[in-house]
Amino acid sequence: MAEPLLLRWQGLLRPADLVLLRLEWLSGGVLVLLLTGLPLFTRGGLSLVIAAVALLWLLWSLCSPPEEIGAISGWLLLILGIAVLTTGFSPVPMAAAKGLLKLLSYLSVYALIRKLLACNPSWWDRLLAGLLSGGLLSSVLALRQLYASTEELARWADPNSISTGTIRIYGPLGNPNLLAGYLLPLLPLAAVALLRWRGIGSRLFAGTTLILGVAATVWTYSRGGWIGMLAGLATLMLLLILRTTRHWPPIWRRLLPLAVLLLAAALLTVAATKLEPIRTRVASLLAGRGDSSNNFRINVWLAAIDMIQDRPWLGIGPGNAAFNSVYPLYQQPKFNALSAYSVPLELLVEMGLPGLIAGLGLLWSALQRGLRGLTLPQPAAGAALASLAAITGLLTQGITDTIFFRPEVQLIGWFCLATLAAQPSEA
Repeated sequence: MAEPLLLRWQGLLRPADLVLLRLEWLSGGVLVLLLTGLPLFTRGGLSLVIAAVALLWLLWSLCSPPEEIGAISGWLLLILGIAVLTTGFSPVPMAAAKGLLKLLSYLSVYALIRKLLACNPSWWDRLLAGLLSGGLLSSVLALRQLYASTEELARWADPNSISTGTIRIYGPLGNPNLLAGYLLPLLPLAAVALLRWRGIGSRLFAGTTLILGVAATVWTYSRGGWIGMLAGLATLMLLLILRTTRHWPPIWRRLLPLAVLLLAAALLTVAATKLEPIRTRVASLLAGRGDSSNNFRINVWLAAIDMIQDRPWLGIGPGNAAFNSVYPLYQQPKFNALSAYSVPLELLVEMGLPGLIAGLGLLWSALQRGLRGLTLPQPAAGAALASLAAITGLLTQGITDTIFFRPEVQLIGWFCLATLAAQPSEA
C-alpha cells in the first residue's frame, strides 16, 4: 500500500545506525533540559530550546521511515488544519499567525517526545525525572516564600475578595494560579514514579516531590488548582484500584472503589467545614458575583460568549495575540482580560465549533488510550494511568481558567499526550 502523501518526505536520508543512536540521545538530552527548566526559562530561552526540538524532530524524521499517525496524532493534525483555516479567515490575521506559530512549536515538542518514546520507551523515566526536578525546585522556592515579608506577597491579596489577607505563594512563576497549574499535573506523575521506581534514592526523590508539590499547591490558595489537584489524584487512585482489583470477585471490584470514593468525599467535607483557610476559599467559590474574582470571570465569560456568537464557525484565529486584538471590542468597562478564562470557551473563541469538536475528539482518544493502562503490562500501564490522571487534573482546572495555554503548563500536557500516543497498540 502506498504511503500517504503527508508522510512521503520522511525517510529520505539513510544514515548509519550510529547516527540514529546519536540523534536519539541528543533529542532525549534536549527534551530533558526543556522539561527540567520549564519554570525557570525566560521566554527567549524557552523559544530557543523549542526551536532546537523542532529541528531535531525534522532531522530525525528525515532519517527514519514514516510511522502510523495514530488517533491522537490524527486529531492534533485536524486541530492544526483548523487553526490554519481560522488564521486565514481571521479578522486579525497577523496576530493569529503568531498564535499559529506557537501552536506549531508546541506540536513539535509533542512530536519529538512521541518519536523518542516510540523508539525507546525507557526514556519516559528520564523525561519524568527532569519534570519532577523542575517541580521539586519550584516547590522549594515557593514554600520558602511562606517566610518572606508580607509586603512581597501583598500583590496577590485581593482586598475585595472574601479571602482578603490570605498569603499566596507563587514561586519562580510569579503567579499563584500558574504555579498551581504547573504543579498539579506533576503530582499524579510523581505518585506513579514513587510506585514504579525501585531505588531508595529514586523513591525518596519522587516522594519528596509529591509531598512538597501538594504542600505548595495548597498554599497557592488557587481554587482551580485545588480542584484540579484533587481531580488528578482521585482519578489516579481510582484507576490504580481498578487495575489492582481487576481479577477480584465482581462484588469487591464494585464495592471497594465506591467505598474509597465515599471515604475521600467525607474527608473533603470535614476539611471544607472545619479548616478555616479551606472553608474561606470554598465560601468564596460559592459566593457568585459576591467575590471579586468570580465577578471578573463571569464578566469575561459573557464577553467571550458575545465573541463566539459573532463568529461561531471559524472564530478569530489562534493565540492570545488575536484574543487581545479583538476582546477590547466586546469587554465590559474595567474588565481587561488576556484570555477567556475557560479552555472550552477559548477554543470556541479561537477556532469556533470545529475547534471545540476536534478538541473533544482529542480528549476522547486520550481517554481511550489512557484506559488501556488498566490492562497493559507494567511499566507501560503506570505511564498511561499517570498521564490520564494528569490530563484530568489539567482539564478540571481548565473549566474556569486558561492557565493551560501558558507554555510551562501546556508542554506538560503535550508530554502526557505523547506518552499515551506512544503506548503499544496491543493490550
